[in-house]
Amino acid sequence: MTTDSPTPPATMRASVLLPDRSLILEERPVPALDLDQVLVRVGAVGICGSDVHYYHEGRIGDFIVDAPMILGHEAGGVIAAVGSAVDPARIGSRVSIEPQRPGATSRETLEGNYNLDPEMEFYATPPIDGAFAEFAVIQSHFAHDIPEQVSDEAAALMEPLSVGIAAARKAQITAGSRVLIAGAGPIGVIIAQVARAYGALEIIISDLSEARREQALKFGATRALDPRTEDVTTLAVDAFIDASGAAPAITAGLRAVRPAGRVVLVGMGAPEISLPVSVIQNNELIVTGIFRYTNTWPLAIALVAAGRVDLDGLVTGRFGLEEVEEALGVSTRESSLKTMVYPGR
Repeated sequence: MTTDSPTPPATMRASVLLPDRSLILEERPVPALDLDQVLVRVGAVGICGSDVHYYHEGRIGDFIVDAPMILGHEAGGVIAAVGSAVDPARIGSRVSIEPQRPGATSRETLEGNYNLDPEMEFYATPPIDGAFAEFAVIQSHFAHDIPEQVSDEAAALMEPLSVGIAAARKAQITAGSRVLIAGAGPIGVIIAQVARAYGALEIIISDLSEARREQALKFGATRALDPRTEDVTTLAVDAFIDASGAAPAITAGLRAVRPAGRVVLVGMGAPEISLPVSVIQNNELIVTGIFRYTNTWPLAIALVAAGRVDLDGLVTGRFGLEEVEEALGVSTRESSLKTMVYPGR
């Protein structure tokens, strides 16, 4: 292992979620490096809805917190040390972490779908630790260099931006597209920004919250609807992206898509819902989901560096490592977009 100067310490502070869903601040060994990994001194970490879900529920589907685990997967920082197979010149580089480690030879990886590798090791998904800690490790090729004009916060938020890019790709958004997005939370707002960057002509977003609708109009949406008082099913959009997970929003959104249009399911809701099959069949709709992302970081970084997507403006809360529990609570407020944790503070 090659390190920066001074040498990273032997231990680090980490916010740890216990199986009883309590959080403790713990002193842990700094993770050891595999030969192809780098050690990142974490600068900023965004709170995701999955972090909140693990904290409140202790599980997401089949992923159960049955042992102490560090939350947080939206992260960036500075490379502090490298494994023996990594160029030492990378030490000191500011990076955004793509928080996953697929198998190198799985069928999914070899087909280019490494996000679907069944043996994936993903940050803050049991039993893999995340980044609410002073240091984290990642394979060198998943530590993406960021230019000087990109902030520490934006480096961390390349992860949710990558979700937005993956959704826009599946929806085939292009110049002139008309898009409906259900849910004006952080992901919905990011998808709206990506749609604008891709050249969408009309970006309609729906949400029950007036405050969130107003926020969305500041971040790329051209129109914001209250689905309780306005009928979205008459919109005839080219693509519908659900970022809410709400069954009524999904079924209404399906009816809002023109024939041969596309539907992309992003939001996490009930594991099973009823769908209008005749609408899908008769209109030959393409209905798909996304599961994380593949090969999105270079574009995400370029969009932010060029000013095409604003991630810094999404930050609505800032907390230290000892305040993770408070940060998780604040992140669920209607006025919140992205709440950040700074492990080094």
